[in-house]
Amino acid sequence: MGVDSGKALSQNPCLHTASLHAIHSIITFLQSKGLYQKDFARIFGMCPTILTSDVRSELNPVFNFLSKDLRVPEDNFRKVINKCPRLLICSVKDQLKPTLFYLQRLGFTDVHHLAYQDPILLVSSVENTLIPKLHYLVTLGFTRREAVEMTLRCPGLFTFSIQNNFKPKFDYFSQQMEGELDELKDFPQYFAFSLDKRIKPRHIQLVDNGVSMPLSLMLKTTDEEFHRLISQKNWID
Repeated sequence: MGVDSGKALSQNPCLHTASLHAIHSIITFLQSKGLYQKDFARIFGMCPTILTSDVRSELNPVFNFLSKDLRVPEDNFRKVINKCPRLLICSVKDQLKPTLFYLQRLGFTDVHHLAYQDPILLVSSVENTLIPKLHYLVTLGFTRREAVEMTLRCPGLFTFSIQNNFKPKFDYFSQQMEGELDELKDFPQYFAFSLDKRIKPRHIQLVDNGVSMPLSLMLKTTDEEFHRLISQKNWID
């Protein structure tokens, strides 16, 4: 299957005692749900515990959740699982349903988008990941409502590290760029761009040329478009 057996065994010692019949049963079950043989190297490589899961009590409930709660048709199971293999190792009762409920309360009402674009949110811990990220945004000066609206516009905010992403990028934004909170509220995608490869170089070019522009233009434009905008001396913010 193309799986690193040494890595898989170290991450899932139960594989030492798993029978080939049991593993084959899991593979057969997943194939019955639409997954292809070529998908398994990546899926099992990321989540080797799937290979010792119980089909009836652990795997089947996940597909029922996809079907009933996220309204994913059976012929799209493969697309969702390949997007986020970790779904298969999550408890529906203890993880997936409570997290879906929390996200829906925040305003993530589009289950189609959650299933196909942001399933990573469903496998995130409410207590250890989602709530702390919202709290951190509030400590920056946003109201809770504003913080929630930012995550609705840019769900990736829930996946970024506070220490490695939010903090250094906000420090640069507030100290070097002297930006206003309203700018981040309007363009929370700022945190999705690389600080060293995108934010700093482009900000420095703007300063050197005495030009200012909205964050979205500064970061989203191609290099060619960005340099063209800088060359327009009559650029108006």
